[in-house]
Order: sequence, then structure tokens, then C-alpha cells
Amino acid sequence: MSAQHKSRSFGQAAAAYESGRPGYPPEAVAWLLDPVREPGRALRVADVGAGTGKLTRAVVELGADVVAVDPDADMLATLRENARGVPTFVGTAEQLPLPDSGLDAVVMGQAWHWVDVEAASRETARVVRSGGVLGLIWNIRDDAVDWVRRLTEAMGGSNAEVLLATTGPRVAEPYESLEHHEWRWERRITLPQLRDLVVSRSDIITASAERRAAIDAAVDGVLASVPGLADGGSVALPYVTHSFRARRP
Repeated sequence: MSAQHKSRSFGQAAAAYESGRPGYPPEAVAWLLDPVREPGRALRVADVGAGTGKLTRAVVELGADVVAVDPDADMLATLRENARGVPTFVGTAEQLPLPDSGLDAVVMGQAWHWVDVEAASRETARVVRSGGVLGLIWNIRDDAVDWVRRLTEAMGGSNAEVLLATTGPRVAEPYESLEHHEWRWERRITLPQLRDLVVSRSDIITASAERRAAIDAAVDGVLASVPGLADGGSVALPYVTHSFRARRP
């Protein structure tokens, strides 16, 4: 199955994505935008691959004027419920329905690993002013914790997890390099939210019925071994948030 098909599958599980996926640490989002923030001026930002608006809301909370772009209309419908007043557009990082040089920044959460790097670099640079920022951010579960490692093994590694564990993201012209910073934190999560986290993943959304049943069984075995999840409880799910930024010349 093609990466493009998987990247556009999330609308089938928009509610699970909103419930199961974490938000982003405010300090990690602020770091993306720090090079272009000025006192007394609202930033103009596009959240591309915006999904249900997890990153959109974090950028709005920093006082920016935000537009949201995603290839999936179902995800944008959920975003409009969660980030009221944010303009939404169907589009991709390779083809943005936005004017030239109109933005201070383009940000992308859990999304750059799906793009054609050369085309997306050219197109995001087209809509960002000189000196503006391309900001990329990922939340990755911290597999140093035993039950989290076993959960990842049961689900299988995602494209993003493989990328962050190996080469890391890259950008192309006109961007020259990426700065990187990371934050470690925890999210309290319940059993229903953990199940939503599992079913919000593209490999599982697009899996065959047989493959899905095998994954569900393996995940159930792991979750049954975590005492804190019994009787409506919650556990701390550790994350490492990776932020990357590049400046447009």
C-alpha cells in the first residue's frame, strides 16, 4: 500500500485520533516560532497536515493568526469543531492554496515524514516570507519504559518513529539545515484513550481484517499487564517531543 494512501487514511479514524493522540508541549511549539516572534505583532502561521488541530490549537494559544491545511476533509471537519474560527483549506505541503510570501511560518506536526521533501521544501518556502520559519514537530513515545516498548512492538513502528530513530528529517533547497531540540514529558492516559491511540495509526487503519485482529490481540496482552489501567484508572505515558526548525533565506 502506498505511503500517499496511508497518509490520507486518518479521516477514517478522526475521532480516535483526537482522543488518542497527545497535544504538544507549549514550550516545544514556542521554540519553533521563536526566531520570528516580535512583541506586539501576531504571527501569520499555516499548520499544514493539521489533522484534528492538535498543533493548530497550540499555535493559536501563542497568539498567532493561523490557517489550517490538510488533504483530508474529514480531519478538517473535526478540526473546525476543536479550533473554532480557524480558516481551513484542503491541500498538501507540496501544493498549498496560499499566496506567495504571506506567512511568518509553516508548521507541521507528525506530518513531514509523509511529504516529498524536495517539492514540499520549495512549496513551503514559496508561502513563507524571507527570514520565516519551517517548523517540524513530532511526539514519539519513550520506549525506555518496558510496557511502552512492548506496546510499540505489538503495534509495529510507525514511519515517524523509524525516521526519528534513524536518519532524522531532512529539508531541501532553499532551506539549508535544521536545528533540533527535544523535550521529555508524560501524558496521563486511560485505557479507552490508549485503544484510540492504537487505532489512530495509519498502518492499523489500512490493515486487513486478519492483520488488524492479530495487532488487537497483541495490544490487548500488553495493556492487560499494566495495573494502573484497571478499573478506569490511568497511567503516565512518556513522550519525547522532537522539534526541528529551518529558516527561509
